[in-house]
Amino acid sequence: MQRFPTVTLLLVLAASLTAWGPPASNARPAGEGHAPAEVAVVTSGGLAAAYDVLAPRFEARTGLRLVTAYGASGGGAPDSIPVRLERGERFDLLIMSQAGLSALSERGLVRPGTRVDLASSSIGMAVLEGAPLPDISTPEAFVATLLAADSIGYSASVSGTYVSTELFPRLGLAEQLAPKSRRIVSERVAAVVARGEVEIGFQQVSEILSIEGAAYAGPIPDEYQRVTTFSAGITTDAENPDGARKLIDFLLSAEAASTIAETGLEPVASVD
Repeated sequence: MQRFPTVTLLLVLAASLTAWGPPASNARPAGEGHAPAEVAVVTSGGLAAAYDVLAPRFEARTGLRLVTAYGASGGGAPDSIPVRLERGERFDLLIMSQAGLSALSERGLVRPGTRVDLASSSIGMAVLEGAPLPDISTPEAFVATLLAADSIGYSASVSGTYVSTELFPRLGLAEQLAPKSRRIVSERVAAVVARGEVEIGFQQVSEILSIEGAAYAGPIPDEYQRVTTFSAGITTDAENPDGARKLIDFLLSAEAASTIAETGLEPVASVD
C-alpha cells in the first residue's frame, strides 16, 4: 500500500514533462537578427590582381569574409560570369566589364542604383620573358609585329572579342591571322605565352603584369586601343547587400586606388 503514492507521483511527473515538451532552444534560424558574415563575390580578370591584394585588407578591417569566384565578363566559357548566373550560382556582388554588367542589369539581375564604375583598363601585349620586346608603338610597327609573329593568343572575354572580331578585320588581316591565332578560354593569355604556347598575346594590361614568365611589351597603339571600364553591382538576390556595399565603398577609397593603379588600371578614385 505504501508504493501507490510513489507510483502516482512518477506518473504525474511523466505527464508534466510530456505536456511541456523538450526544453526550448535559444538558437535562431541562420541569418535572422544579424547580417551574414560572408560576402559572395565574383570578379572578372581585369580587376582580379588588385582585388586579390585588397581583399585581405577588407576582411581584416570589417570582419567580413569574402567568398570569391573568378570568371570572364562574357565569351560563353563555363566559368564566365553570365554562365555562372544562368546555372544558378548566387553572388552578392559582381565585378566585371561595364558592358557586361549593363547586360545583366537589363535582365533584372542587378539591383537598380547599385552599379558603380571602379577602374578602366587598356589592352596590352605579352611576350615570353627574356624574348626581345617587339616595337608596337606605332600602327605600322604593330601591324608588322602581327604579321611576323608565329602565333597569336587573345582572351575569350572583352578584349579578345574586340581584337579578333573588330580590330583584325579593320586592319584587313582577319583571314591572314586566323590560322595562327588562338582564343584562350578560362585562363590568362599571358600564362599561355609564358608556357611558350603562343608567341604574342593580347589582354587587359592588368591581366598581363601579374603573370610570371611573361613580359609586358606595352599597350597597343592609341589608334587601335579599346579602353574597358570595370564596374561593380549588387545582385538582385543578394543575401548580404550591406556587406556588398561596404566592399564597393572600400574599392572606391583612395587607399584602394593606389593598389588598383599599381596593377595597371586607371582607378576612378583619386590616388593619395
